[in-house]
Amino acid sequence: MEERVGKIVKVAGPLVVAKGIPNAKMYEMVYVGEKRLFGEIIEVRGDMSSIQVYEDTSGIGPNEPVFFTGMPLSVELGPGLIGSIYDGVQRPLDELMARFGEFVQRGIFAAPLNREKLWHFVPTVKVGMEVSSNDVLGEVQETPLIKHKILVPPNVKGKVLKIVKEGDYNVETVIAILEDGEKNIELKMYHKWPVRLARPVKMRVPPDEPLVTGQRTIDMFFPIAKGGTACVPGPFGSGKTVVQHQLSKWADADVIVFIGCGERGNEMTDVLIEFPELRDPKSGRPLMERTVLVANTSNMPVAAREASVFTGITIAEYYRDMGYNVALMADSTSRWAEAMREMSGRLEEMPGEEGYPAYLASRISSFYERAGKVYVLGKEDVVSSLSVIGAVSPPGGDLSDPVVQATLRTVRVFWSLDATLAYARHFPAIHWLRSYSMYADQLKSFYDKNAGVGWNEYRARALSILRKEAELQEMVRLVGIDALSSHDRLTLEIARSIREDFLQQDAFDPEDTYTSLKKQYKMIKLIFTFANFAEEALKKGIELEKIVSLPVRIDISRAKFISEKNLEKFDEIEEKIKQSFDSLLGEVQYA
Repeated sequence: MEERVGKIVKVAGPLVVAKGIPNAKMYEMVYVGEKRLFGEIIEVRGDMSSIQVYEDTSGIGPNEPVFFTGMPLSVELGPGLIGSIYDGVQRPLDELMARFGEFVQRGIFAAPLNREKLWHFVPTVKVGMEVSSNDVLGEVQETPLIKHKILVPPNVKGKVLKIVKEGDYNVETVIAILEDGEKNIELKMYHKWPVRLARPVKMRVPPDEPLVTGQRTIDMFFPIAKGGTACVPGPFGSGKTVVQHQLSKWADADVIVFIGCGERGNEMTDVLIEFPELRDPKSGRPLMERTVLVANTSNMPVAAREASVFTGITIAEYYRDMGYNVALMADSTSRWAEAMREMSGRLEEMPGEEGYPAYLASRISSFYERAGKVYVLGKEDVVSSLSVIGAVSPPGGDLSDPVVQATLRTVRVFWSLDATLAYARHFPAIHWLRSYSMYADQLKSFYDKNAGVGWNEYRARALSILRKEAELQEMVRLVGIDALSSHDRLTLEIARSIREDFLQQDAFDPEDTYTSLKKQYKMIKLIFTFANFAEEALKKGIELEKIVSLPVRIDISRAKFISEKNLEKFDEIEEKIKQSFDSLLGEVQYA
């Protein structure tokens, strides 16, 4: 095939304009200059093509060649993705370091999947069988936690002419040949897929099961469904990355894809150092055995942030298509939006709000809308999910920022991080009055069945008390606490108990870092059992000071440290609450 070569006419930072290719296509991948830097066409006018370059363009000048590939920017999907650390254009960073040293050189390339490594392939189809999109040809044990299913690529079908027998093969081995009419199709253990094109599914279904995270603020108050979308905005230092790390460790997902999109290098370094050391709580194996990392830090080329976001979600969709529940963390989409703003400015497009491009909202929604609970393509009815959680870093924590607003129009869960809470060491620093979840009502039946009947009633009552507390605090600031009635002061005490004994978690305590739904239910029930008895006691004329100084309150505050294996202790504390109030009423009667 004749190589299509154009010429550079203009270089403006990450934007390169080339001419001489009349049939260039949008989002076609190109190699720019003698160094063959990665690029992607983002605008075509006649025979002039504007190219977004994913590497540093220093030293590149006019009249240098541009090599057009005819292919869209694609990722390789096959065994070997799990445990890998990629940059935004799916170059394996550990491989680059081993071959070229600690700094990523320009124009270098390494295959995303190891070509030499042998995988033990077990076929699941026989010669003569008809197969189509997403049918499983065979299986490979990728890590002790993940069985990798070798799928027929989307839009491919045919009759199996040949399938290799069980054995060890590398990813380049032709493992199957399909006959489709006149032509034969060779299939390897991996295939390529364009990153900007969502992988097709059979049918989308409404999410009806929560992504259990073990974080009480999230699971009880602002749950995200499996296949749902969430946004975590907050100012610098409020704990966005820490929340995402906790979710990566504890979320009820089979595979985690973590995208460091333009975050500071030291934050991504924390992930790279921590994750190999961390143990998966369900299996006890290293967490990296079910994690893919896409690291594109702030000192890497700005334009590659867009590629990293779409590379990450394409890999996540691939594991969803195998039937796994996948959770994707993007940290942070604000950096991606800033890269879009820079490219838009260099293209001299009409700016939208605060200089962001007018298509900001549609580009952000094109990312989030790839989440969902779906029936995947294939013969069997397999249901799986892809949940997307994006951190947003608005300047100064300003929630009216265009990136936050564009994200909120798309996602259904909003966890608003509060700097004041973070500085008061309240983790997670999710503000209970500003956050919301639109999934809570859909998940009611799941919680009633799996956690305890009345979950939603407890949730509504707790949020109501916290809202009431905010109003009362305003009055206290104006007229002092002595002006409040005993009933209102009891409300403040119960609200404090909800905040400190229930919502606040210690990420470093082995018992408190993760809380099962059953334990969460028992914890909140304990607080409200005390509240109910306290209200009755107040009506019977018992002084508030005697109620709030009952020793059983220490047991309630320490309940968060009760082991998951000893949940019967909650019943003992509940009995102790009853006895405490019985003896208090007895004292009053005999006084």
